[in-house]
Amino acid sequence: MTGSETPPAFRLAYVPGVTPAKWVRIWNERLPDVPLTLAQVSSAEVFGVLRAGDADAGFVRLPVDRTDLSAIPLYTETTVVVVPKDHLVAAAEEVTTEDLADEVVWQPLDDTLDWEKLPGRPAIERPATTADAIELVAAGVGVLVVPQSLARLHHRRDLTYRPVSDAPTSRVALSWPQAEPTPDLVEEFIGIVRGRTVNSTRGRQQGAQQPKAKGKRPERGTGKAVGSGPRRGSGAGSGKPASGKAAGKNARGGSGGAKGCKGGKPRRRP
Repeated sequence: MTGSETPPAFRLAYVPGVTPAKWVRIWNERLPDVPLTLAQVSSAEVFGVLRAGDADAGFVRLPVDRTDLSAIPLYTETTVVVVPKDHLVAAAEEVTTEDLADEVVWQPLDDTLDWEKLPGRPAIERPATTADAIELVAAGVGVLVVPQSLARLHHRRDLTYRPVSDAPTSRVALSWPQAEPTPDLVEEFIGIVRGRTVNSTRGRQQGAQQPKAKGKRPERGTGKAVGSGPRRGSGAGSGKPASGKAAGKNARGGSGGAKGCKGGKPRRRP
C-alpha cells in the first residue's frame, strides 16, 4: 500500500466456504476509523489477487507458494461426501472412500482437495465449478466430496452430507504478500486472527509499555532506609542508655551503679 501511512481501508479477500464474520467484527470494534472491505475470490484466483496488490490479505486454502507470500495455517476442515437425502450413504454416520467405490465421484475444476487417486468410478467430464457439481448430485447423478464448509455453502433441502474418514483434508490459512516490514494494518489483522488482546496487538494502536516506578531504596552509607524510625527499645536518638543498664558495667556489682541497690532503689537506713 502506498501514498500514506494509514490507507483508507483494509482489503480482505476470502475463498468460498470461509466465513470471516467474527474477525471482521473484532476489526470494527478495534479500528472503527479504518473500514474493512471484503471480496470473495475463487481458490484459483486468490493468490493472483494478493500478488497484484488488489487485497492486503486473504483467507486461502493451502498449499501457499511462500516464495513471495507469507501464510499462517488456521484450521483443518472435515471432508464430507454430498449425496441425496434418500441415498444409502445418508443412513451412515461416517463413511470411507471404499464405500464410494460404486459411485460416480465428481471432481469439479475448482476442487480444493489434493487427491492421489480419486475414489469411485471415473466421470465422463469434470464440472466447471462446485456449484455445477452440486446440481448434478441433486439430479441423482453421482456424489461429490468436498470440505464441509463448501457443503454448507451450497446447502439444499434435498441433499445431505456425511464425513469421509480417509479422504484428503483442506487447510485454511491467512496469507499476505511478503514485505519488510509488514504493513501496520496487516499486523493488526494478524493479531486479531491469532487472538491477541488489544494490549498485546503489535499494531499502530500499541503504545510502549512504561515500567512502573519502584519504591525508593535505602540511601547508601546511612545504614537505614529513608524515613525509617529508630528500633523499638534501642534508645537510639535519646542520648541515654537503655532502661535498666548502667553507663558502664552491669548495675549489680559493677562500677557506675550504687552498691547494695536492688531494683534501682536505695536501702532505708536503720
